[in-house]
Amino acid sequence: MPVIWKTAGLLVLSNVFMTFAWYGHLKNLASKPWWIAALISWGIALFEYLLQVPANRIGATELTLGQLKIMQEVITLSVFVPFAMFYMNQPFKLDYVWAALCMAGAVYFIFRS
Repeated sequence: MPVIWKTAGLLVLSNVFMTFAWYGHLKNLASKPWWIAALISWGIALFEYLLQVPANRIGATELTLGQLKIMQEVITLSVFVPFAMFYMNQPFKLDYVWAALCMAGAVYFIFRS
């Protein structure tokens, strides 16, 4: 499997964990004290790091640091929008489309030769 696909796959999985760690407590633990939400979020974030660190190490064998970062940001948006809409019941916003177009431009500029 090509390095870029291994990296992207691991980053997608890590972003799922991180999105839940950062925002899931707003829905699931809203009635709990902040420190309980923080401890649970840190526990979830551990799994994010167990996927993200190898993803970046694998990706760094063929991708530049800038390419890794832009890939991460695009994946973050790709994970966050469905999370916000389907899990957090937020409405779709046209701003998501504009943000995605800006990210497409970033991908173009960082990956062009």
